[in-house]
Amino acid sequence: MEGGATRAAVVGGSTGIGRGVADAWAAEGIETHVFSRSRPVGPGADRLVWHRLDFRDPEQAKRALRTHLPADVSLVCYSAIYFTARREPFLETDETDWMDQFAINVHGLAWTLKAALPLLRSAAPGLFLHISSEVVYNAGPNRSGYAATKAAASSLIRSVSLETDADEVTFVEALPAGMVDSPGIRARRSPDFDYSGYTSPIVFAPLAVELARTRGAPYGGQALVVYDDATWSSGTAEPPVSQSRPLDRSL
Repeated sequence: MEGGATRAAVVGGSTGIGRGVADAWAAEGIETHVFSRSRPVGPGADRLVWHRLDFRDPEQAKRALRTHLPADVSLVCYSAIYFTARREPFLETDETDWMDQFAINVHGLAWTLKAALPLLRSAAPGLFLHISSEVVYNAGPNRSGYAATKAAASSLIRSVSLETDADEVTFVEALPAGMVDSPGIRARRSPDFDYSGYTSPIVFAPLAVELARTRGAPYGGQALVVYDDATWSSGTAEPPVSQSRPLDRSL
């Protein structure tokens, strides 16, 4: 990257889409800090600077962000997510699961914004990338907590972006066109499940590199849908396809 050292942070970057973004930035020579409950492992993990963070412990999480976000960070990605162990009707939703979804999907994003925005403004131009979901546009049965929290998170991003000078910080959302093969998804599937139709997190790498290069300027305020071939388009103009499973009302 030009213009001296660039530093980045990915919250929720040990696995899944966040890891795809973190690996892409690190491969470009960007000093990339990952905040997550688990330490990144596997190829490329040695290029990432890990900091433990658990949003279910609010004080620990806020302290980790205050202490370990680089003072000159210019790229921040929020990819932390909590779904639940399985899809279930709203009336059967466990209260702990419900609260954990808000703690990670909404409150964690808010705490990250509070910690990161002053730093991104100082490093202007800065980029804040939020990993969103098609459920923001489509809702869907048996996903009430996920739909509610991801919609709230997306609305939070749009609201904060209207309070922020676009020359200082650009806000971009990105989301996969389909289901993503990740450890979180695999934990909810049977051992013999076929993942051949699922998206790999690495398809987010070209977009991550493009956003780092441009600080997101051409895409400010957009929600970008990322496809299996690593291309992307504006989800604002063409909402993504729903990944909900139709209810079987014959039961």
